[in-house]
Formats: sequence, C-alpha cells, structure tokens
Amino acid sequence: MSLPTSYLTSMKNLSGILNSIVGAQAPDKFTTRFLESLGFSSATDRLMIGVLKSLGFLADDGKPTQRYFDYLDQTRSSVVMAEAVREAYADLFRVNKQANKLSKIEITNKLKTLTQGQYSEGVLVNMALTFGGLCNHSDFETMPISRDTKEPSVTAVSQDSEIQQPFVQSAKGLSIGGLVYNIELVLPESRDPKVYDALFESLRRHLT
Repeated sequence: MSLPTSYLTSMKNLSGILNSIVGAQAPDKFTTRFLESLGFSSATDRLMIGVLKSLGFLADDGKPTQRYFDYLDQTRSSVVMAEAVREAYADLFRVNKQANKLSKIEITNKLKTLTQGQYSEGVLVNMALTFGGLCNHSDFETMPISRDTKEPSVTAVSQDSEIQQPFVQSAKGLSIGGLVYNIELVLPESRDPKVYDALFESLRRHLT
C-alpha cells in the first residue's frame, strides 16, 4: 500500500515549519534538535519529521535527500512538494487523479477504503488533514522536471559508414547527412486510442 503511516495531529505550525525549512541551511541530519532550533519544540511539531521521511525529503537516518535540497529552491518548492505528495499518496491518486481537490470528508472516506479498517476514525481524520495541508502547499498544475529526463541524443556517424543516404529511417533512429538522430517521444496520458493513432500517423507522414 502506497500511503504514509505518518501524519500530523495539528496543522497549526505546518506552514511555519515548511517556510522555516526553506529559509534555513540544510542540516547534516534533520533531528528534533534542529526542529527546535527553527522554533518548533512541541510534541506535535516533532511528528513533522516522520511526515518529511514519508515524503522522501529525509532518508531513514534523517539525512536530507535530493528532494529536500530541491525544495530549498523557493521558485520550485510548491512543485517539488506536489511531486512528493503524488508519490507518497500514490494509492489515493489512483482512486482519484484529482485527489488534491477532494474535501476532508471525501479524503477520509477514500482512506478508510484503502486502509481496510486498519486505522481508527480519529487517525483517518488526521491523515486526511495532513494530506490536505500538504496539498495546500503544493502546485499540481506545473509539470515537475523529471530527474530521468534526458536530452535527445545526437550521434555522429563516420562518413565511411554505410549510412550515407540523405534521409534514412532505421531502428536506431533517423540518419540525415551522416548523422543519426535518436528521437524520444513522450506520449500524453489518455484512454482514447484515437489520440495515439493521430500521433503515430503524424509521425509516419513526417518521418517517412
């Protein structure tokens, strides 16, 4: 099940903690002492450490991850948070692709179904409130920059190569003037097969 077991019992200081994280230098380890140095020392505030781990901001030993460092970029913080929320609450987003727009009651009911009675009503409400609070600090409209995204590669081919035709399509890519271009196509998410038919038909017309 891809749902965090960590949650907050109060949303009062969520904004303050997140803003303080962005404004502070990343620690070697994110501990309760570091949280106290930011001005948050209550028992409810300490629950944030578990939430940050579930979001992938911290490793199990408390060390900041790359996502934590990405979050420090204030121009991208809300986008990074949205990516983390989508990943941590993947099961919830599978049930509803716009889970971030659901009401507290709707989220609680979805969580009740997904967890199959493992948690009490009070825990489910806190989980829903935590999810909603994190969503309020997320930008789900801007597409995140994938760390796996690669620039289209261009491979030079020797003039002595057998591929010297002005325009050749092969399994390895397209050859133009002695150069081979490997084109990566990212398809949009759609359940309508006509969308993919139109894309491939357009590729066939332009690349053959």
